[in-house]
Amino acid sequence: MLDKNTSLHYRMPAEWERQKSTLIGWPYNEKDWPGLFDKIPEVFAKIISRLSLCQKVNVLVKNMNSKKDINFLLKKNKVKLKNIHFIVCKTDRVWMRDTGPIFVKDTQNKNIMCNWKFNGWAKYKNYKHDEKVNQKINSFYKKKIILPKFKKRHVVLEGGSIDVNGKGLLLTTRECLLSKVQQRNLNFKREDYHTIFKRYLGINKVIWLNKGIVGDDTHGHIDGIARFVDQKKIFIAYENNKRDKNYKNLYENLKILTKERKKISNLKIIKIPMPKPVYIGNIRVPATYLNFYISNKFILLPIFNDNKDKIVVNIFKKHFKGRKVIPIDCSNLIWGFGAIHCLTQQEPI
Repeated sequence: MLDKNTSLHYRMPAEWERQKSTLIGWPYNEKDWPGLFDKIPEVFAKIISRLSLCQKVNVLVKNMNSKKDINFLLKKNKVKLKNIHFIVCKTDRVWMRDTGPIFVKDTQNKNIMCNWKFNGWAKYKNYKHDEKVNQKINSFYKKKIILPKFKKRHVVLEGGSIDVNGKGLLLTTRECLLSKVQQRNLNFKREDYHTIFKRYLGINKVIWLNKGIVGDDTHGHIDGIARFVDQKKIFIAYENNKRDKNYKNLYENLKILTKERKKISNLKIIKIPMPKPVYIGNIRVPATYLNFYISNKFILLPIFNDNKDKIVVNIFKKHFKGRKVIPIDCSNLIWGFGAIHCLTQQEPI
């Protein structure tokens, strides 16, 4: 069902609000992890295992013939199988944060599937399956679908490019949404996005940070550099090493956020250190602790066999006292240029 009434206002819940399920796509594309693909399904199984202990997990598979092999791996990782539902839906890549639906609430608190246009991050051409994911999986979800439009154009937006506190505040970056490099929406300005975010996500204020981290092929996704922890608290990535390529951009982001804090009552900023640079071959990949996922009972935190892993785990434990922090080694997963938040998409209750 498509809702053509764009005058209605919706609200995007924060990630920490109660969830009914998590959407994950099973990995098939070996080209996304050249030389390391054989290690990737095990990481997915570990993530699904933890999630299955506290909520439903909907797993996209290319066909039911692959279900047997996947189930073997899930059982090995002690997945609570009664909480797993397989949905046949071909994908090009696994990054459901960007290709899956963003669930919003309507004025009656009902879940609506917000189906943003997907264009392969304005970089890749093989996204014909990914752009159709939302229509295909709605045979399972059975929700009303809205197509966000502005000036009669279907708006391009990825879930990883925004983060919200559920109360009208949104984080994003200029690099991702306003740059002419990997341009999502031709000639869109800040004011245009403000209108779009207010109309479809219930946003009253947007905080524009500047740039993302080195190696991020999405060109500046926010979920690698800054995340809401609660309504008034933001984790932000920082780099101490002035010789590191991330230092300047992350320092500038911190300055922007610090300035914004003066305008927002009781906003707290918590600095999260960056891991040491991670290279696979001679390619630097976008390793960051900020690509975590908040589930009903757990925080799934990417770690990288770094001496800062333990420091960051303790910071997370301090600020997520109602949830257990589960470190997951993403040293191989990050070769696909994404981590735990990138591959998950929550459905609120």
